[in-house]
Amino acid sequence: MSPSYEDLLKKAYTNITEPTEFEDRFTVPPARVFIEGKTTVLENFAEIASTLRRDQEHLMKHLLGELGTAGKVEGTRAVFSGKFEQEQIATIIKSYVDDYVICSECGKPDTRLVKTERVLTLRCDACGGHRPVRKRKALVDPSAASKPTEGAIMDVTPQFLSKRGDGVVKLDRYTMYVANAKPGQTVKIKITRIAGTIIFTERVD
Repeated sequence: MSPSYEDLLKKAYTNITEPTEFEDRFTVPPARVFIEGKTTVLENFAEIASTLRRDQEHLMKHLLGELGTAGKVEGTRAVFSGKFEQEQIATIIKSYVDDYVICSECGKPDTRLVKTERVLTLRCDACGGHRPVRKRKALVDPSAASKPTEGAIMDVTPQFLSKRGDGVVKLDRYTMYVANAKPGQTVKIKITRIAGTIIFTERVD
């Protein structure tokens, strides 16, 4: 006896694989960061670049520009001059993914960078969309132009959170900690102490 239309239809449906959700199939490895002397090491740099399917040199150039420091690639890891928070490097990698990897049309990572007439374009192989790559400003506060001094009062906007939950502001080579401040929230602070490149503050109401 030949199978009925309904049986054939059920069989066909059982052979269809549900499309994998973007979040399930594309996960950027968490940045593994630690301090080594006077440098900061991104231990799994090569793994992150491979996952993003981007040239290591391009990703490294972006990280150095955003951190405002010098550095080099050593094997599978990246080494940066200076001490940086894990959260800061993770935030920069996220901005890189948003700008240089994810398609703004379909939200998928199936993209490649193409340079045409000096314009860097992100082209998506999944949906065919394309857009010029926009450049973000480095995560450095505008007030970095003047050297911070103890007792100074200023408005600052944290860019990310430290492990302890404090807001963190980068002022050129300085790292400022602001208690009870969230990223993107502008607050008025007073510099209470400067220890090397670390700035401690208190909120001013």
